[in-house]
Amino acid sequence: MTDSILLDVAASEPGAIDKCLRAYSGPVWTLARRFSGSEHDAEDAVQEVFLDLWKSASRYDPEAGSEITFVMTIARRRLIDRTRRAGRRPNLQSLAEPELIAESVARDQAEIQDDVRVVREAMDQLRPEQREVLGMSLVQGHSHQQVAERTGMPLGTVKSHARRGLMRIRGMLDKSDKSSEDSA
Repeated sequence: MTDSILLDVAASEPGAIDKCLRAYSGPVWTLARRFSGSEHDAEDAVQEVFLDLWKSASRYDPEAGSEITFVMTIARRRLIDRTRRAGRRPNLQSLAEPELIAESVARDQAEIQDDVRVVREAMDQLRPEQREVLGMSLVQGHSHQQVAERTGMPLGTVKSHARRGLMRIRGMLDKSDKSSEDSA
């Protein structure tokens, strides 16, 4: 097994697809929900994105950019294609009441803001090096090589900081999810 989930998917490693789903289903779902008119459409879109992702996994080049950037680029392109196809078909569904649409948008924005707050809090708890590396790679979209060049850190150190930082964030988010489930 490699450090790369996508390279493991491309190599048909056991469990790689499950790891890919666990790692990227959240961001892909969030993006699909923004592009889609309904949850059902978003579910279909997510399936299409992951099928395309698994077919394209062998094209992933760790030197060209981060895995999340590759995943989200494929997701965005697939969702744009779906939107264009849908735009060519006449929409025969009745329009929802404007008040319902406004409530849905407000609810989605509130959920996104809450998710952003939770991730920011988790990022704030990271070591400074981990926060810097993750900020440059995830937020700014730099490859590990580019982060290493810009920070002067060895490439292996950058990768270690990224991996450890992501593991800490995942652990903190899992705890946050469990505590919010317990309080519900």
